[in-house]
Amino acid sequence: MHLSKSSIGNASFVWRGFDLSMFRMFLHFCLLLVAVGCMQYAARAQSPPLPQPTDTPYIVEGVSDTDVYAVGHSLQINGTVKKGAIALGGDVIVRGVVEEDVAAIGGSVIQLEGARIGGDVMVVGGAYHHVDQIPNRDPQAMTIMYAGYEQELRNMMRNPKDLLAPKWSAAYIGFRLLAVLFWFIVSLALTAAMPGTISRGIARLQLTSLRVALIGFIGAVVIGVGVPSALRYLPPPVSALVGLMALLLILVAALFGRVMIYAATGRWLQRKFLKLGRNSEAVALLAGTVFWTALSSLPYIWPFVVTLILVTSLGLALTARYKVGFSRKANG
Repeated sequence: MHLSKSSIGNASFVWRGFDLSMFRMFLHFCLLLVAVGCMQYAARAQSPPLPQPTDTPYIVEGVSDTDVYAVGHSLQINGTVKKGAIALGGDVIVRGVVEEDVAAIGGSVIQLEGARIGGDVMVVGGAYHHVDQIPNRDPQAMTIMYAGYEQELRNMMRNPKDLLAPKWSAAYIGFRLLAVLFWFIVSLALTAAMPGTISRGIARLQLTSLRVALIGFIGAVVIGVGVPSALRYLPPPVSALVGLMALLLILVAALFGRVMIYAATGRWLQRKFLKLGRNSEAVALLAGTVFWTALSSLPYIWPFVVTLILVTSLGLALTARYKVGFSRKANG
C-alpha cells in the first residue's frame, strides 16, 4: 500500500488513486440512513396505526345503564356504559368506559388512549387494538380473538339476505362440485365398510320416514335446550361429559345419517328415472349426493333443506337400536 503525502489543510488520503475521505463520507451517510430507518421502525412498533372505521359509527354519549349494540355498522363509546357493548358487522371504538365485556363480530375492538374496559374482549374476524402500552383493563379479564374472514363476516352481518341467496359464480359452483365429490367418496367408503348398518338405515328411512323425522326433531329440541342448561347448572365434569356425548351424537348423525339419506334418495331416483346402472350402488350414491347438494344450493330454501337433513340424520342415529322392530315390520 502506498500513501501519498497529505496536502496542507487537507487530511485526505489516497490509496491507489482512491480518495478515502469520500469513502468515509459515503459510509457515514449510509449509517445515518440506517439509523433513521431504525428509529422510524421503532416508532411504528411502539404506536402502530389504528384501523379506521369504514362507516359512520353509532356514538354513545353520557351514561348508559344497559347493554349497547350496533348491527351493520360500527359503535363508538365516548361516555360510560355500565354493562357490555357489541357490534355485529362493525368495529367497537372505546373512547370512554365500558364496565363489562366488549365484543365485535366482523370487526375489531379499538381501545383508545385513556379508555377503560372492565370485562373480557371477544373479537371474531378482526383484532384487538389498544393505544396505551398497558391497556386499562381488569388483570383477570380475558382476550378471545379469532382473526380471519373479517370482510366476509362484515358483509354477512350488513347484508344477511346475501346469506339466503348466494351469488352464483365460478368459485361457488366449484365449491359445490367439491362438496359432491367429498360426500360421494365418504358415502362409498362407509357403504363398503359397514354395508349392513347403511342397509338397515335405508330400510328404516323408507318404512317410517315420518317417525324418524319426528324423533330427530324431538332429539334436536332436547339437545338444543338440555345441553346449554347442563353446561350452566351441572358440575363441570358432568357438564363436560354431557357436552362431549352430545357433540359425538351430532357428528355420528351428520356423517352416517347423511349417507343413509343420500343412498335412499339415490335408490328412489334409480327406480323412478334412471335406466342405466339400476343395480349399481355407486350410481345410487352419486345420484343422491348430486340431488341433495343441488337442492341445498338453491336460494332461500337451502336452510330448510339443511335443517331437514340434520333432523332426519339425528332421527336415524337415535332409532338405530330399534333395528329388530323395524325388521319385523319389514318381514310382515
